[in-house]
Order: sequence, then C-alpha cells, then structure tokens
Amino acid sequence: MKNLKVLVIVKENSSELEFMLTKEVAVITDTLEQSGFEAVVASASGQPMVTAATTLTPGLKLEDVKVADYAGIIIPCMMAPEVPKVAAIVKEAVAEGKPVAAQFSSIPILAEAGVLSGKKYAFITEERAAEHSTLKDAIYSGSAVVQDGKIITSAVCPLAAKRRGLQDGTTKLIKALISELTGEK
Repeated sequence: MKNLKVLVIVKENSSELEFMLTKEVAVITDTLEQSGFEAVVASASGQPMVTAATTLTPGLKLEDVKVADYAGIIIPCMMAPEVPKVAAIVKEAVAEGKPVAAQFSSIPILAEAGVLSGKKYAFITEERAAEHSTLKDAIYSGSAVVQDGKIITSAVCPLAAKRRGLQDGTTKLIKALISELTGEK
C-alpha cells in the first residue's frame, strides 16, 4: 500500500467550498493517508482554495493528471458534470481497471464518461436521479453506498446530510474505495 496514490478531484469555487473542504475533502484525504495511501488533490486550475477556516492547495491541475500514476480515483460532491476532462480521466481509469468512487452530484460524471451504463449506482432519490438524462442507462439502487464492480457511489454528501437530516456517506464511500484498493472486503 505504501506509495499508492489516490487522485481526489475537487471542484473550485463552490458556493459551499468551506463546508466541502472541511467536512468532505478533509475526511477523504485524512482517511486515505491514515490507511497508508497518498492522497493527491487535483483541480481545474491547481490554485489554492482559500476559505475563512481552511486552505487547500491542490497537487496538480486536471490537465496534468496521468491516470497511470494512481491506484484509484475519488470525486467528492459538488463537481460540475460539464467538466469534460474529469469524464475523460474517469473513462481512462475504468478502462485501466482502477476503482472510481463518486459522491452525489458527481455521480453524473460517471455516466458522462460512459462507465455507468448497466451498472448500479446510488442517488439521493430515484426522482432526483430521473432528472439526469445521463443516468437513464444505469440502475438506480438506493441512497446508501452502492458498489458495482469497481464503481462505487454514495448518494449522501455532508451538505445533503445536513440539509436533509440524512447520514453522511463520505466515510462509507472512502472505506469502500480503500477495501477495493487493498482487496480486503
């Protein structure tokens, strides 16, 4: 496990950036590092993301990502699905047999990449999933953490948990990814 890197793709300029960085991204990167992985954060610009409570400096820009360098990929919530580079990274990772995990609003990126067709996935509600035409060829499977092969999804990010009174799926999502990476189920 030592020296295995996991790519964490983060959206910049979120209206809830501080909440996302402290309640989701920090949990993901800390859990990965405590489990012996190197968490490498990438964003569109690679520039520091600064809030009143925290600063996150990505390790690289999305355009500089080399999928072969990573054991797996995780995309926290709040990602804009219109980022074609993220979909290309996901598609390449899945083609290389690497696990990919995504949370709530980042799940449609997996569909954009063409890797959810015929696969089970999680989403906050079936009705909300139906709003995303890209998810029509995938199989809605509830709002918990859902794994189908090397694709792992969680319907409830920290913000959705806070707003809806649900249990945050971040810890279960990252633990499922770590289990897939280590082969320990």
